Amino acid sequence: MTHRFFIPAGWIQQDQVGIQGSVVHQMRDVLRMASGDTIIVLDDSGWEYVVRLTAVEHDSVTGVVQSKTLSRTEPRTKIALYQSLLKGDKFEWVLQKGTELGVVEFNPMVSDRCVMGSVDDVSKAKVERWQRIVLEAAEQSERARLPRVQPPVLFAQACEKARRADLALLFWEEETKRTLRSMLDTPADTAISTRGKTEILRRPFSISIFIGPEGGFAGREADLARRYGIAPVSLGPRILRADTAALAAVTAILYQYEDM
Repeated sequence: MTHRFFIPAGWIQQDQVGIQGSVVHQMRDVLRMASGDTIIVLDDSGWEYVVRLTAVEHDSVTGVVQSKTLSRTEPRTKIALYQSLLKGDKFEWVLQKGTELGVVEFNPMVSDRCVMGSVDDVSKAKVERWQRIVLEAAEQSERARLPRVQPPVLFAQACEKARRADLALLFWEEETKRTLRSMLDTPADTAISTRGKTEILRRPFSISIFIGPEGGFAGREADLARRYGIAPVSLGPRILRADTAALAAVTAILYQYEDM
């Protein structure tokens, strides 16, 4: 297996690559790489660079670009996950597995029934840890773009942001009429009526999905979401754990749009 590393775009200068920082320790001391080895570097643009190492020093690694190709691993459907903060390491599990599946943006969110009552309860060190988890998962799963981990926000702020997506869904166990499948099975270019207005429903390019905490969303939150044009939907007849629901929803959407 050829190891993959995300690096700043500025470290790639024409056909020369210079690597610094903690990545050097990983390559030299953990992976025992040496001159002549081949790696793949990614600059978060969607391009992959095959690089042959020319020198592995104490504090730097240099190499030469052998080829450059546009990656085909990124999903066409761009899913932004608005995940309520969860207990323990469950949120980190969602970050890791969501990255592997193809989520492009994570939005940590404080909702009514969260164990954390304020965005200020999330430390800078925790956000940095989340970013490292996403980085490692993206390299392992051969992603070509790094999913963004946004700063934590309150539920109302999340609704304001998510309304700009082509499709925004809130998964709520008390929704009995509208299912995820019904939303995804609607043929493209279908006329639908929403809040008294007729709109043409096209295949969405960007999808925002809301997943609640362990206790689910409160009724008032579902009402607020509706006012922002975010549709409450059911994920099915069984009640899933919050971390399971996030991954099930992402998988179902990407499968439906042939992005798995």
